[in-house]
Amino acid sequence: MANRQHGRNPLDSFGLPPLVVSEDDSNITDLLVERVAKTPNLPLFALTTENGYQNVSATEFLNEVKALAKGLIASGIQPSQGVAIMSRTRYEWTLMDFAIWFAGGVTVPIYETSSASQMEWILSDSDTVALFAENQEHVQRFEQIKAAVPLVRTVMTFENGDLSELKKRGKDVTDETVEQRRKISKLNELATIIYTSGTTGKPKGCELSHRGFVELSKNATLDLSDVVVAGRSTVLFLPLAHVFARFVEVLCIHGGIRVAFQPDTTKVAATFESFKPEFILAVPRVFEKVYNSAEQKAEAGGKGEIFRKAAAVAIAWSEALDTKQGPSVKLALQHFVFDKLVYKKIRAAMGGKLQYVISGGAPLGTRLGHFFRAIGVIVLEGYGLTETTAPATISRPQTLKIGKVGQPLPGTAVKIAADGEIWTSGHNTMLGYWRNEKATSEAMDGEWFATGDIGTLDEDGYLAITGRKKELLVTAGGKNVAPTLLEDPLRSHPIIGQAVVIGDNLPFISALISLDSEMLPIWLKNHGADNTLTVTQAAKLPLVIAAVQQAVDEVNKHVSKAESIRKFVIVDSELSEASGHLTPSLKIKRNVVVADFATAIDEIYNR
Repeated sequence: MANRQHGRNPLDSFGLPPLVVSEDDSNITDLLVERVAKTPNLPLFALTTENGYQNVSATEFLNEVKALAKGLIASGIQPSQGVAIMSRTRYEWTLMDFAIWFAGGVTVPIYETSSASQMEWILSDSDTVALFAENQEHVQRFEQIKAAVPLVRTVMTFENGDLSELKKRGKDVTDETVEQRRKISKLNELATIIYTSGTTGKPKGCELSHRGFVELSKNATLDLSDVVVAGRSTVLFLPLAHVFARFVEVLCIHGGIRVAFQPDTTKVAATFESFKPEFILAVPRVFEKVYNSAEQKAEAGGKGEIFRKAAAVAIAWSEALDTKQGPSVKLALQHFVFDKLVYKKIRAAMGGKLQYVISGGAPLGTRLGHFFRAIGVIVLEGYGLTETTAPATISRPQTLKIGKVGQPLPGTAVKIAADGEIWTSGHNTMLGYWRNEKATSEAMDGEWFATGDIGTLDEDGYLAITGRKKELLVTAGGKNVAPTLLEDPLRSHPIIGQAVVIGDNLPFISALISLDSEMLPIWLKNHGADNTLTVTQAAKLPLVIAAVQQAVDEVNKHVSKAESIRKFVIVDSELSEASGHLTPSLKIKRNVVVADFATAIDEIYNR
């Protein structure tokens, strides 16, 4: 799609042609085969051992994938059949993903946190015939719904040595058979069915093609040549069941990036320090945690004022980079001094080699974007959905516009509908929703997909996200309010875990606030309070209430009176995936929150 400019005014559409186009008879497996042919001994993975990290070369990975694919074939897995993976992010996840593709199958991811009923829906709806689970607890969960999914004939785990058994099953399957199988799937055919997290209703299965992963990987590698460099390292810690990490998994194999896995989010910081990644993918909450942890650590050491000054200088310095005159001599000197005193310590905490971060899932916010650029870590915000095989747009290091999510990737396009909704098209667009023609026709118009998000394109084709179409609140006074514009900055406060804005058909805007149990003890100690208080106890503490009020007041400065938060309630429990209030991709289930906290909401508007 051609770039359509209207002088220097905002655009209604923008697209970039592909830098490379693949053959129609290729598929994802070719990316691994080509990588091995190019750099057979290049380490693609690093496995955690007692003595550090053990590298797995491209050749070693390919051989293991083939052995597992033979086992799948011997187990009766037929071309185009669904094979489910239910596990945290780990090496075996990627192994099985590629083994399934080598056997000609279709991968069906299931979040390891999924309930038995969620498992039942995904397995039955997708006609899955085999399940690879991480551990016995997942198998026990499956046993509860086994009778309802009779097509699932093979169930194995990663932790019981079952993969070794699978390899033994395939010992009589020839290399020629595997080669025939891996070539069955064509570029436009189904590679995986990824079920949406489902903030409302049953999840829909997104049919993602081999083309989406292949063309995105090839074009992103060329377009982001400063970031995707063979021999670099990254840590995958986001769920591989989510399309974001899944795309990066494939991208890293194509690009020759060495990947370490860390499924335990509490150990991510330690992994950064030991593995020293050069780029990572993350969600904004990760950056908020890094910033808040650094601030609270400084506060505890009596250096809180120094940190805040350093942060202010960092943001001012980065903002000045975007002006014609650039940073002043004074600002540059301050930045140099604080780099020695503060910034290098934060970089060290992230491994010391981190240069780039690909951020998605939610808006980062300009404050954090400027801060991290100033300390030497460039955050490349991107935008996409499951339906777009993850990225539709992404920022580039050389043309960064902090606060925006970049231009479309080569081979993709974006347009803004009359009502402000973002539409996308390109080789990354899903084939449709699995067995749901109604939902497909509602979401797609020819090659264009309606994202449900609201945004704008500037004169250079950079996309800004301003809200979610379905989540726009309309107050009783008729004011349209995008809740994320209030929620995202609130979550940047150290002790705020989640913020849910309320106000649809109500007289004014309010908010439900949950506390961050991880940061709370540190913050309480730094403020001279009892750091053993639980979330429930702290919710009633005047010091905490005052801090939240201050955060709300700060957010209100940036919106109109009609959009401002008039009242808030600190709920006495965390809002999390475990509590059922967040999706696995950490999106708020508004309908669930509103239902579960109906009493608190009623008190807000009737007291």
